[in-house]
Amino acid sequence: MSEAEKPLPLDAWHRARGGRMVPFAGYAMPVQYEGIIAEHLWTRQSAGLFDVSHMGQLLVAGAEAEKGLEKLLPADLAGLKEGRLRYSLLLDVDGGIVDDLMVTRRGDHFYVVVNGATKAGDIDYMRDKLPGGVVLDHMKEQALLALQGPKAVDALARLAPGVEELGFMTGGAFAIGGARAWVSRSGYTGEDGFEISVAARDVEAVAEAIAGQPEVKPIGLGARDSLRLEAGLPLYGHDLDIGTTPVEAGLAFALSKRRRAEGGFAGWHRIMKELADGPIRMRVGLFVEGRQPVREGAMMVDVEGSEVGKVTSGGYSPCLERPIAMAYVPLAYAAAGTRVSLAARGKLFAGIVTPMPFVPHRYHRKGAAA
Repeated sequence: MSEAEKPLPLDAWHRARGGRMVPFAGYAMPVQYEGIIAEHLWTRQSAGLFDVSHMGQLLVAGAEAEKGLEKLLPADLAGLKEGRLRYSLLLDVDGGIVDDLMVTRRGDHFYVVVNGATKAGDIDYMRDKLPGGVVLDHMKEQALLALQGPKAVDALARLAPGVEELGFMTGGAFAIGGARAWVSRSGYTGEDGFEISVAARDVEAVAEAIAGQPEVKPIGLGARDSLRLEAGLPLYGHDLDIGTTPVEAGLAFALSKRRRAEGGFAGWHRIMKELADGPIRMRVGLFVEGRQPVREGAMMVDVEGSEVGKVTSGGYSPCLERPIAMAYVPLAYAAAGTRVSLAARGKLFAGIVTPMPFVPHRYHRKGAAA
């Protein structure tokens, strides 16, 4: 591990279980244990435990916290009930996506989870833009685990009775293995599952208790990426960036009805124009013919060989047993069924635009946030 790579609180735990560690977002993280495809399929069939402690966990508090956050996010935080989560977007003045995130109302504060690779910039941006008197605390002492898959609820309910009552995008406080934890029914795989915030000093005991359940295996970054790709979920820094708007990215669902009507959030005027007139380009899903996947950076070309779009994520789908990808394309190419040509590695690949998700989501909708 180089000096530039910080160890996660569970570093030794991962290594003891055969985790192959790689640098990611400034940390040494497990990319796989027994193999990406095996771990991917296990998560889809049973339950996988992911260490996502590299992500930024923030606490935002103060009398003006709600109003201040609503100037940066297009979410209806005023209507967000206690213990409910929202997927939202941190936006700049031009409507570009600074980051995508999850925000939860917890008592007198908001709990915000941002991406690991962008957390330092997010914190600086939010501190600069939030009103005076609003406190933003980077909860460095907290670790974060994700338990994902159709049997995740069976495994976690043995350790934390009551979690089975949580609906999708709701959370609450629970005890797991004698440790206090915040548990939300959410995740990044398209499966039912939970994210578990726990003090770093307690995370090994919690991980050991969860991984000790017969349904659960530890899963690495490789399968996390292939799972989210099958689920059609964008990854910041690849499918989303400061030059991308929510409408282009197909994330208009994150723009709440009240906020669309009232405005007042960063980039509102540009975003509303795109909603009314349509964006210049859109994020789409692609099936790629053959067995070889096309990766990020592959070009979509027209009949004359000129670039008209670009692949932002691509890989092999273990569930569908075929290559899939996401790309940004002009609206003329965005309709499902459109046949396209992709240039990669000096070859041309045939693709077809297809709706996402590639694999259906299986979230537990009971009690979902209104």
